[in-house]
Amino acid sequence: MARKRKQLPLLEGVTIEAVAAEGKSLTRVNDMVVFVPFVIPGDVVDIQLTKKKHSYAEAEVVRMVKPSADRIAPMCPHFGVCGGCKWQMLPYELQLKAKQQQVMDALSRIGKVELPACTPILGSRKTQEYRNKLEFGFANRRWLTKEQIASGEQFERQESVGYHANGTFDKILPIEECHLMGPVNDRLRLAIRDYAYEHGLTFFDAREHTGLLRGMMIRLSNTGQLMLLIQFCMATDEEHQQANELLAFLHERFPEISSLLYVNNQKYNDTFGDLPVEVFSGEDHIYLEMEGLRFKVGAKSFYQTNTEQAYELYKVAREFALSPTPDPSRQGGEGLREANERSEALPLTGEQGEGLLIYDLYTGTGTIANFVAREAREVIGIEYVPEAIEDAKVNSEINGITNTKFYAGDMKDILTEEFVRKLGRPDIIITDPPRAGMHADVIKVILEAAPERIVYVSCNPATQARDLALLDTDYKVTRIQPVDMFPHTQHVENVVQLVRR
Repeated sequence: MARKRKQLPLLEGVTIEAVAAEGKSLTRVNDMVVFVPFVIPGDVVDIQLTKKKHSYAEAEVVRMVKPSADRIAPMCPHFGVCGGCKWQMLPYELQLKAKQQQVMDALSRIGKVELPACTPILGSRKTQEYRNKLEFGFANRRWLTKEQIASGEQFERQESVGYHANGTFDKILPIEECHLMGPVNDRLRLAIRDYAYEHGLTFFDAREHTGLLRGMMIRLSNTGQLMLLIQFCMATDEEHQQANELLAFLHERFPEISSLLYVNNQKYNDTFGDLPVEVFSGEDHIYLEMEGLRFKVGAKSFYQTNTEQAYELYKVAREFALSPTPDPSRQGGEGLREANERSEALPLTGEQGEGLLIYDLYTGTGTIANFVAREAREVIGIEYVPEAIEDAKVNSEINGITNTKFYAGDMKDILTEEFVRKLGRPDIIITDPPRAGMHADVIKVILEAAPERIVYVSCNPATQARDLALLDTDYKVTRIQPVDMFPHTQHVENVVQLVRR
């Protein structure tokens, strides 16, 4: 006989106390920490516990008793159901405060190293329509909210295009409008949906692994170029014909698309990095620009999704790389802008820069490497993805940069003592690893290479803090600069400068 699951309690009139991790907030009930999504400090709510462990619990709001005085109206009609933009109800200045606190908490509690004061976080000038890339999925099963299920409402169409609902692989939350990119994302997405409805195109079934329409990706350039890639699952001649007719429709309806691409993905996952990308019309790439440099971006390329704020992030990295000590008279973004104006006017030796040898680890498509190349004798970039390295080489070529070298392979296999002996001991290392941080073998080689300065760019302050603890034997943290790349989310980038002891 199955054991009856114990009903977890309803807690009434609970006051939310603080912002916590993963976009949630927390309260304390009888010395137990309870994590609650979609609330902010000061909200008074009734909450239903959904999970209870020894030291903490999780809950969801069942009634808003009294909203916080700080609460603002969310901008998006999908707020609270869509898993993105969880902080829309929190004023942006409070989002920034929470993100800076998140950085410092991680560095102090996990890293346990001596830290300088944190420079005020650099906020994003745009808090809406700031992304240059969006991806949507198609599914033949739509996600229904609890309210929709309770109402008994019947939907004429189950097929939908939007974002994957939290915790599901086969259901899509239909998105009518998304404020993360300009209106072109809504026009494209809804035009494809309506065309599919009218012409009877099938939407992907993740359980049966059938259905023509699987996914779409939009890239928007600050040069005005637009890329649209459609992921199809084409198994028959009829589906190939249907895909071709849809692409022809999009080419005619949206002449502003400069790169119209498609992929035939019949795999059991949505990634297409190992699949050929076909060009239906236009080029196979677009260009983004930054400080007079042009960067070629293809369908598989990595490029920071907030174009304007990426420029601010890279200026911080450059300033930290070239300036060994902070100027205490400078505060936040204005001081960094002044410093970068000075770095742009650095005296050059010959055609290149100061004679510095810079290693750019996890270089991606070489954006940072090419961005700092003018100030260096040579920049050496290393990246795991071979296609990204080819893009990095092209980006150097189209910008007339001749003092870069790029190597593809697993970082711990490429960056070895022999590699350093062959190419030279770096004066500066810039590292921008994935969320998992750096492998211990990579840190070991960095310590042995003994650069004068390390600039550590991170999208995960927790793993950054772990790595700082391993570097602490030989390096001291001298500067900390958080940068907000993703307004209305809990995510934050952080740049740390380390100087050899």
